[in-house]
Amino acid sequence: MILIGQYDSPFVRRVGIALTLYGMAFEHRPWSVFGEGEKVRAVNPLMRVPVLVLDDGTALVESHMMLDYLDNLVDAPLFPRTEPDRHRALRIAALATGLAEKAVSLFYERRLHPVASSVWEARCRVQIGSVLEVLEAERPDSPWWFGATLGHADIALACALGFATEALPGLIDMTDHPRLAAHADRAEALDVFQRIRQPFAAPA
Repeated sequence: MILIGQYDSPFVRRVGIALTLYGMAFEHRPWSVFGEGEKVRAVNPLMRVPVLVLDDGTALVESHMMLDYLDNLVDAPLFPRTEPDRHRALRIAALATGLAEKAVSLFYERRLHPVASSVWEARCRVQIGSVLEVLEAERPDSPWWFGATLGHADIALACALGFATEALPGLIDMTDHPRLAAHADRAEALDVFQRIRQPFAAPA
């Protein structure tokens, strides 16, 4: 398999971490949608990353779809297979990836426009803040969100927080969210998070 995209993307990173935890061999091509957009477009007409190219040449183009595919190849997936545990984990992962999406949107609003829309920026800030409030209030005292075992929801949250704090310094005061800060610190200390990472680099 081939994973396309840079690890400073929270979406590329979560897939790279899952592949590594599952012990699946893959080639990493750290293509940028800005610097190498045509290469990305050749495998994904949306010109977005991540892209996961399977051994038969099929290109999967959305991180949750990639994780769903990978989960079906293993005996112990990082999303539960049975309810109610499955929808509970999916909900936390969706909130985390939604947070990441709003952080990406805010970054590009600031980056690509000479004057950022105050209305759009305020909306993104409210959405990000609201998600953080919910996740902080709900974060249990267990090592990981659903007990002693790391799962996709934990990975998605840590990747989202890492991106938001690096790409948008000052946006989030993690001292206001001590449970989430401890979650991120625990995850980032893991070997797999250290291996599958890239300091944020703003596109030229």
